[in-house]
Amino acid sequence: MDGARPGGPRRFGLPRTARITASGEIRTLFRRGKRKRTRHLDVFISSSPVAHSRLGLVVPRHKQTAVLRNQLKRRLRDAGRRELLPRLADAGLALDVMLRARPEAYGADYESLRQEVVRVAEELCSSGS
Repeated sequence: MDGARPGGPRRFGLPRTARITASGEIRTLFRRGKRKRTRHLDVFISSSPVAHSRLGLVVPRHKQTAVLRNQLKRRLRDAGRRELLPRLADAGLALDVMLRARPEAYGADYESLRQEVVRVAEELCSSGS
């Protein structure tokens, strides 16, 4: 995922194939996915229709500014890209995981969010969800 491009800088983005962006897929995941709650997140999990795990984010406004909302989205995307997707791939799991921020997430620092994502990943890998 984070391979270097020949002649270019190292890429750290979340590849398009690893994202859940279609509104229909998001609604289906909310309806049919298994839900786990953490202090700052609602996590929806379902088997993936593709051969690898994918990550989706939903960050409601919760009466916050666009700057704070975008900052929270970046933090969650980074935690998912660095922690969740590699752990699922190492475990050989193909799951769709949707992280929905709860209002409390706006007050959390990156490390708290990262630790929650790691705990969710470890639970998923240990249960084979």
